[in-house]
Amino acid sequence: MGTPRSRRSELATPASSERMCAKAPRWGADLVFLDLEDACAPLVKESARTIAVEALTGQDWGSTLRAVRINGLDTVWCHDDIIEVVTGARDALDVIIVPKVRTARDVWWVDVLLTQLEQKLGLARRIALEVLIEDAEGLANALDIARSSTRVEALIFGAGDLSVSLQARVDGNFDPLGRYPGDFWHFARTQVLTAARAAGVAAVDAPFPAYGNPDGYRSAAAQAALLGFDGKWAIHPSQVPLANDAFTPTSAEAAAAQDIVERYRRAEADGTGAIGHDGRLVDAAHARLAANVLTRSRTAASGPVAGVAPDA
Repeated sequence: MGTPRSRRSELATPASSERMCAKAPRWGADLVFLDLEDACAPLVKESARTIAVEALTGQDWGSTLRAVRINGLDTVWCHDDIIEVVTGARDALDVIIVPKVRTARDVWWVDVLLTQLEQKLGLARRIALEVLIEDAEGLANALDIARSSTRVEALIFGAGDLSVSLQARVDGNFDPLGRYPGDFWHFARTQVLTAARAAGVAAVDAPFPAYGNPDGYRSAAAQAALLGFDGKWAIHPSQVPLANDAFTPTSAEAAAAQDIVERYRRAEADGTGAIGHDGRLVDAAHARLAANVLTRSRTAASGPVAGVAPDA
């Protein structure tokens, strides 16, 4: 699948807002998606396509991945979302985000349409897909969905619509309305993460709607990072640096990981399968964990370096 692309932060931007689309490349997000779905009222969904295309093609995005979230496959807008945005943006579009994916066949439909468009337009490279797991059926089929196409680069855990599908009793931040032992979403998160890892694709955590609560976002991102997620959605520019920080190993972590890898390689070359280091056993599993840290560090370094402090 090639070198993974950094997805520490994925910033949502309403495709219907020219002002916000113009600012989107500045925030330092690894990926920005111009949203044609939930962020656009029905009356402006069609006109928003033109704004999205102009934003994708008319600005310098640097190393930020350029994405569009289309409307669901069961809507009247989905087909033309793909046709018009791909035809207009061409090689200025890196990723299409597909919402409410329920089966592998949903991904197959988008894949076939994109293949036809790429051949017709003579595009230089393939457009990747990210798919939202935000429905009970989609959660049950997460592994099949993750393996459904070589275009799929990431699964996204979508707590909002999943709350609706599961009929969960949650508040506006998708937290339980009553006392609940442990993490309310742990099982669903782990299902999405496991499917992503089994398929060899990235896993991106859900949005945190309470953008006025940076400590809450920071805590949620840290928990997702501990589980193994690659990044998290940001619904406000102020959340971008918090996500970038949470999913980037610190210099101390990277240095410690490099030390373990080097120590283990030297021991392995001498015929030793396990060594002692700082009073702990270090074996092949520990070396692989350290290698994961180094991979995350290198991947993070490929993303945008910094953004502009948000003013909205």
